Amino acid sequence: MKHINLSFAACGFLGIYHLGAASALRRHGKKLLKDVKAFAGASAGSLVASVLLTAPEKIEECNEFTYKFAEETRRQLLGAVTPGYDFMARLRSGMESILPANAHELAHNRLHISITNTKTRENDLVSSFSSREDLIKVLLASSFVPVYAGLKPVEYRGQKWVDGGFTNSLPILPVGRTVTISPFSGRLDISPQDEEQLGLYVNVTNQNILVFAHAGTSIQITFSQGEVKERGWSLWNVLCTVQSLRGAHSCPDSSGRTDKTRTRTTTPLSSHYTGAAHLSADLLSIHSFASYS
Repeated sequence: MKHINLSFAACGFLGIYHLGAASALRRHGKKLLKDVKAFAGASAGSLVASVLLTAPEKIEECNEFTYKFAEETRRQLLGAVTPGYDFMARLRSGMESILPANAHELAHNRLHISITNTKTRENDLVSSFSSREDLIKVLLASSFVPVYAGLKPVEYRGQKWVDGGFTNSLPILPVGRTVTISPFSGRLDISPQDEEQLGLYVNVTNQNILVFAHAGTSIQITFSQGEVKERGWSLWNVLCTVQSLRGAHSCPDSSGRTDKTRTRTTTPLSSHYTGAAHLSADLLSIHSFASYS
């Protein structure tokens, strides 16, 4: 059996897509999750990776916190930079309420968090945590965007650190096959599937992102009323990837049929994942997708 890792990209509040992917993996990729050796992430991706590894039963609680946090930030006069509003303190409160007391033990050598050193401007992947507080500090460092999140970088082990997305927004671990997850459409395993209008991809700190003809980065956030929302797309993308890991050559559409135009290029890993996802028409209906929104 091959070594498998999961890596969640940096993406700010678009991390709600990651939560949708995590929920879908828990429900329909249980065998896959059992075989995941390591988790990695940057910024919001590291937060979701930490929850999926140490407290998977709290994914929905994390989802509720994210929505409330986003709404609270948006209500501020100047958003996160409003004087008197402590963005990082609010983020810390969420971590402290969700991460278990032994989170650092569960994460030790299995969770790889991307952070950026302010002095050297180099990236570091931290995977060793001496305490729960140590883990929380690294997660805060990976999520610290200067000015937006505050003016003082996070201090960790005598040095100052900021968002890991600046130097490595999608960690690829050196050992095994890393399954990549991102809300940005591109050359990734689990991501929104947009049509290639220009066939142009831009590498942004380790993420190959598809660029639209109108020069905007391809991001699927929400659709019009009555259509699938982003977390629904997370489910479709996860099921598509699990199909690829099983050895299937095409992805199911919303009716449960396979669509040759949505073929994934992921190399099959093992027939071990046969049955990891129940790909019935009901499961893949728009109604099922919408239930994840």
